[in-house]
Amino acid sequence: MAKSTKKGPAGTSSGKVARKGKVKKPRRELDGFAVPFDPAAQLKAHGASGPKKSLPAAAAPRATADVLDRMWNVIESRKNADPAVSHSARLLAKGAPRIVQKLGEEAIECLIELVQGNRVGTIAESADLIYHLLVSWVHAGIRPEEVWQELQNRESVSYSTEGSRGTLKRLVGSANIGTTKIP
Repeated sequence: MAKSTKKGPAGTSSGKVARKGKVKKPRRELDGFAVPFDPAAQLKAHGASGPKKSLPAAAAPRATADVLDRMWNVIESRKNADPAVSHSARLLAKGAPRIVQKLGEEAIECLIELVQGNRVGTIAESADLIYHLLVSWVHAGIRPEEVWQELQNRESVSYSTEGSRGTLKRLVGSANIGTTKIP
């Protein structure tokens, strides 16, 4: 049995559940109107790298994790930019409550795509999530190297604790040192 959906401006759906048991698709706001967001359609319409012309696959440079440092630098440079022209500046100007809200929204959207098994959607929402995480780091004064160092520390602990018997992992677990962050 289908429930009727509430209509918003210009006949757009307000995002309510259209049918019983149907999962709502992620939505984006465009000039105040909620519109469906389909990452697959966006990739098809604009190519894998967005609206810019993309290079043929053979000529495209290999993407690496270095993009995270470059992205952080761009966001950091936009801290004092005009919020009217920079999305990053606008988010940073609104402060922690809005930054945290956006980070949470993107995390949930990423989880939805994962649960639905939508690979393309998961990639797109993961990129959104990472961008908003980087914005939160800039706001908090956290440099990427600090996070990379923490990951490296955990990596070395993980290597130390893995073994035929996992002795160090059991020892750390029994020492009650107040952390469960050992992979």
